[in-house]
Amino acid sequence: MMKKLPLAGPLLAVAVAMAMALPAGAEPPAAKLVADKSQIVFVTKQMGVPVEGSFRKFDAQVAFDPKKPEGGSVALQIDTASAGFGVPMSDAELPRQPWFDAAHFPQASFQSGAIKALGEGKFEMAGKLTIKGTTKQVTVPVSIASAAGGGNYSVASGSFTIQRLDYKVGDGEWTDTSVVGNDVQVRFRFTLAGLAAP
Repeated sequence: MMKKLPLAGPLLAVAVAMAMALPAGAEPPAAKLVADKSQIVFVTKQMGVPVEGSFRKFDAQVAFDPKKPEGGSVALQIDTASAGFGVPMSDAELPRQPWFDAAHFPQASFQSGAIKALGEGKFEMAGKLTIKGTTKQVTVPVSIASAAGGGNYSVASGSFTIQRLDYKVGDGEWTDTSVVGNDVQVRFRFTLAGLAAP
């Protein structure tokens, strides 16, 4: 009987963090992440069937002016042990060594390096994404808009795809991509207080 697979998508969600990365620069206004109105979702395929999970705990330091993006900076940290699909068996496996190895690598992180304004509230952000001790350069599309209901809130959202094996997530017997897909789509939606919409 085939073993229930701990899905590998969550690690890629970490990559979503990078999407928030805004380039370092002068002293742009700081914004605060509203954690209970934000989310990082990851989608992977198990035996060809899409499965969605999320990270429950993450934090970010954001200093960014959408009108002067080149001076912005974003750092994001994700608690790897908080990854889950809502299935007890899989959720218990994800923090273990073949997957996120949370005991040795409790956080995944993204640190911004450069950002380009594309117009109409859209940006292209580049930076370093680190998962399970491996760091890769990534580029993520991000859209920023005023939050529904007004107030001093904005929403930064986007999606991108990473390959879990680049970060050794799903090691050993789980490297078979016909069982757990290599591609992981990361979708994020960060609500920020104090960040003006473009």
